[in-house]
Amino acid sequence: MLPEIRTTIPGPASRALAERLRACESRNVTYLADDFPVFWQRAQGTNVWDADGNRFLDLTGAFAVASLGHGNPAITGALIDQAGTLLHGMGDVHPSELKVQLCERLSALTFERWGAGSGKSVLGCSGFEAVEAALKTAHLAAGKPGIISFCGGYHGTGYGTLAAGAMPRFRDPFAKQLAEIGNVMPFGMPGLEQTRAALANGEIGAVLVEPILGRGGKVVPEAEFLPALRALCDEFGALLIVDEIYTGLNRTGKLFACEHWGVVPDIICLGKALTGGFPLSACVGKAEIMDAWPQSDGEAIHTATFLGHPVGCAMALASLEQHADPAIADAVVATGEKFVSALAAIDVPGIGDVRGLGLMLGLELPADTDSGALIAAALRDGIILLADGPGGGVLAFAPPFTICDEEIAFACDWLQEYLRASFASSS
Repeated sequence: MLPEIRTTIPGPASRALAERLRACESRNVTYLADDFPVFWQRAQGTNVWDADGNRFLDLTGAFAVASLGHGNPAITGALIDQAGTLLHGMGDVHPSELKVQLCERLSALTFERWGAGSGKSVLGCSGFEAVEAALKTAHLAAGKPGIISFCGGYHGTGYGTLAAGAMPRFRDPFAKQLAEIGNVMPFGMPGLEQTRAALANGEIGAVLVEPILGRGGKVVPEAEFLPALRALCDEFGALLIVDEIYTGLNRTGKLFACEHWGVVPDIICLGKALTGGFPLSACVGKAEIMDAWPQSDGEAIHTATFLGHPVGCAMALASLEQHADPAIADAVVATGEKFVSALAAIDVPGIGDVRGLGLMLGLELPADTDSGALIAAALRDGIILLADGPGGGVLAFAPPFTICDEEIAFACDWLQEYLRASFASSS
């Protein structure tokens, strides 16, 4: 469904809510301005309605969470049914059967499906928790504290992920509280020799990588990169941790992005689309690696109150049932090709490459484009967008998989018109 174009965005209800939020939330959390944000009230498919009743086309998938569409019936049905049966369990003491089922399903869809034995999981609530569980696992299994990560990688803002080597914007304010265990290398083949040299010093236990950079600008590495990392980890006894919180679950046209290059990681981190809208994540590793954790003696050394939450597990099982259907990946590939063609057809001076895979795409904006102004203008015209990459120079597209041809055409036509007008005014 196409959006409704309004000139008064945000409307009065959203503006009032912004003022209330300004008074009660830490000022660092939500960006508040005269023209931003709108406050979501409901969503369905590719559309979002705000507190003023305005309808928008969501090209972000709500941070790539709503891959199967906002309000997916099977997922919301699982939530409603489970909430009426068991709303909360005691995840590491008296868990629900759903936690067992989800861990079994995650093993089946990853290491068992890859012919690499079985997998074991540590469940969490957010993506960074999955990454930090993976880093702890690597330290226990490899016995080496050092971590390699890559420029442009985003793994969350917990202290463990910041220590691994986060984007400076997120790491620098807290650098004095962080252990110096991270080694940040150039992403892709240009960083491979530095990676080899760091591994050779014998202190690196984990190599942490996004198969495709998400917030780093939707950068797809060279075909040789991920296989080369796999080989280096095998050579030097480090664990390869693939962060698929963004790329996983068909976002790139494969169930997992590492499959584009035939690479089996030691540990894979999942989140976002795992439930389609509930805070649940998973660190899934080869069983023999995960068994580096000691047997619980009644008090786990890594745990959380909401670990294996029954509602989240029910939603994840409903989501994975759909994602396991190869037709989903095929549809993402086909829709992604249409989206790429429409973006590539935008004829504006200075526009750059279209990059990404499946429905994880980025458009390099002309160098003088104010991406913040573009995003605000898009919002006024009924389109929800985000920007990635250094300085926000890459317009990001991660829509629900349910996006249709008419919606793609609308978005790309709007973008061409906006960029042409911007170019004309600056000439």
